[in-house]
Amino acid sequence: MCAGRGGMGTLATEGYVRLLDARTDAHADQEYLDYVVFNDAGVPDRTAFILKRSDEDPVPAILDDIDKATAIGASFLVLACNTEHYFFDRFQERTSVPILHMPRLAVREMSQRFPAHSHPRVGFMGTEGSRAAGVYRREVEAAGYVFVEPDDALQHRVDSLIYDDVKGGRPLDPQRYRAVIEAFLAEPYDCDIVLLGCTELSVFNERFPMPELPLVDAQSVLVDETVRRAKALLAD
Repeated sequence: MCAGRGGMGTLATEGYVRLLDARTDAHADQEYLDYVVFNDAGVPDRTAFILKRSDEDPVPAILDDIDKATAIGASFLVLACNTEHYFFDRFQERTSVPILHMPRLAVREMSQRFPAHSHPRVGFMGTEGSRAAGVYRREVEAAGYVFVEPDDALQHRVDSLIYDDVKGGRPLDPQRYRAVIEAFLAEPYDCDIVLLGCTELSVFNERFPMPELPLVDAQSVLVDETVRRAKALLAD
């Protein structure tokens, strides 16, 4: 059994669960995976805390969910939020249950699909908190890539997709989404790959897939690894 931490935001968590069920390739109720989802929507905003715009610490609420998931006997844990990986070491120290690390999994997948020697420049789309915290920078640079951050103007466009569209409930516009991606691929960024490092952006990617573009969706990678691990447990 796996346990997933969600509610950050809820629509992104729904997307994770929906993909998880679809990729399980089940043909009867009994063939789906056993999992528990903690949709803890009351967790304080991670970005606001990381950027010191709020003194509401999100960690205690998340640790409480980790304690509950550990108590019910989860075989591994999933954090369905990229930004909260800033606190990953504190979470893993709390439990003996392994926690999947979404940024590391995403970079591993990126290395297989788009090797650094031929696709060196990686544009990062994620929250301002993830950008400031270096959640992805460390993993991307350790894998031999050039990590390309948006300037403040482009970051504002990314944030608008995350907070105004997905979290805020505004109708999703595929052209707005595509325009931001193409900004990373064009001058002055000249990225070879765009890494979707926010699960709200994964909502866009699920709704409007663009396989012709060099995208890596961290949540999609996490779903695949969840299915692989869960099925391996069933086979033991």
